[in-house]
Amino acid sequence: MQARLGSRGRNEEIERSPARNSVTPELAAWLAERNSFFLGTASADGRPYIQHRGGPPGFLAALDEKHLAFADLPGNKQYITLGNLSENDRAIIFAIDYAHRQRIKLWGRAEVIEDDPALIERLTPPQSRLRPQRAIRFRLEGWDVNCPQHIPQLFTAEEVEAAAGAMLARIQELEEEVARLKGETE
Repeated sequence: MQARLGSRGRNEEIERSPARNSVTPELAAWLAERNSFFLGTASADGRPYIQHRGGPPGFLAALDEKHLAFADLPGNKQYITLGNLSENDRAIIFAIDYAHRQRIKLWGRAEVIEDDPALIERLTPPQSRLRPQRAIRFRLEGWDVNCPQHIPQLFTAEEVEAAAGAMLARIQELEEEVARLKGETE
């Protein structure tokens, strides 16, 4: 389809880039700032499933130049992702930075890790009241940055509160200055 629609050359160039098949320091830093992503898997017969994963920034951790991982915290107990990964290790991570309108997709293979307590503990978010029983390790095969064209610019409540707090503090300063200046002219 890429050949037919004229983008195969550009995409071959991206695919050949060594930086696009490893976890670069820049990619690791960008992912460490995310507080959520989507994980896509499929069953052995190809039935797709996508799951939102969330946590504090950095919960998706770069282990080395080929691997990312996160603690599998208890949730709705459907275990669809775990079931899919037991049959088919192909997976995709889709992460979005709404504030800066940037998204990155990462292709690879994922595995469920249940017998590595040190890794699971390392990946457990600080102050988490939930205890994971396992981790999911993702072996990166390739990644790409998408264009921002249709990404809505959204901000977290914390970002809005910080901006509003700064604005309110500045308004207070200006009101005090106005009151002082009025007092000087009277």
